[in-house]
Amino acid sequence: MKIQWYPGHMYKANKEIKAALPKVDLVIEVLDARIPYSSQNPLLASLRGEKPCIKLLNKFDLADPEITRDWKNHFETEANVKTLAVSIETPEKLKQLPELCRKLIPGKTSDAKIIHAMIMGIPNVGKSTLINILAGKSIAKTGNEPAVTKSQQRIKLGNNIVLSDTPGVLWPNIHNKNVGYRLATTGAIKETAMDYSDVAFFTVDYLKDHYPENLINRYELDDLPDTELEILEIIGAKRGCLRSGGQVELNKVSKLLLTELRAGTLGRISLETPEIILHEVCKLEKEQEKKNEKKKKKPRSKKR
Repeated sequence: MKIQWYPGHMYKANKEIKAALPKVDLVIEVLDARIPYSSQNPLLASLRGEKPCIKLLNKFDLADPEITRDWKNHFETEANVKTLAVSIETPEKLKQLPELCRKLIPGKTSDAKIIHAMIMGIPNVGKSTLINILAGKSIAKTGNEPAVTKSQQRIKLGNNIVLSDTPGVLWPNIHNKNVGYRLATTGAIKETAMDYSDVAFFTVDYLKDHYPENLINRYELDDLPDTELEILEIIGAKRGCLRSGGQVELNKVSKLLLTELRAGTLGRISLETPEIILHEVCKLEKEQEKKNEKKKKKPRSKKR
């Protein structure tokens, strides 16, 4: 299944972001700490260029802490990039952001000088909630579903920092299908653009290899079956996700599993590591090279 979701307002937002970027001093990109690579927008990264950037790894209380450390180290090898792991459970960490902004911009270390920052991130990454914590009041509209923010707004924070908020933006074409699955797993893509059972199969396949104990402990399993279907059927039977006649309702148990993972009930789980992404990127590059070679070798049809 190819997961694709790109509402019209996102196309408009990309254009607005491109026009506004030259006027800002730095970019604050909010990422989901469970999927730091998959929750990046490559279009935004290319538009930013060398402009200083702070990557906020949000929801880090739901992510594997060791893997979050690996991602922080990975991102900070880039020039002009700093990271901060945050969550709504630890608002005091977010209060470090204004000071970090000033450190990244030479000549504006004084609170008397205004810093213009742009905050951006994909849908449902928690950007609006973080803005409200920074502002100390409810300014940005929040909601537990993607694409709540529909237009840009400017917000004055303390320390003479002016923040431009932008709608959550995905990119038009997700080339890596695993990125699409991870976005769906964490709730960044609307339900209408995904199939619950298909996404659950992807998720269980990853969990049984990387977090088997989390599945065993949460669902009180004696052992872990070999296939994703068997695992989902056992969980469904234990949780009463049954049709008449005792058959497991796959969509219902899939929704249960994804809901519990998103809420952190399964434990602190990260769905990708820098090593996994490096492997996937290399694989995609090789596949693209083969396609390009085939195109070169393909004989041109003779014109009559």
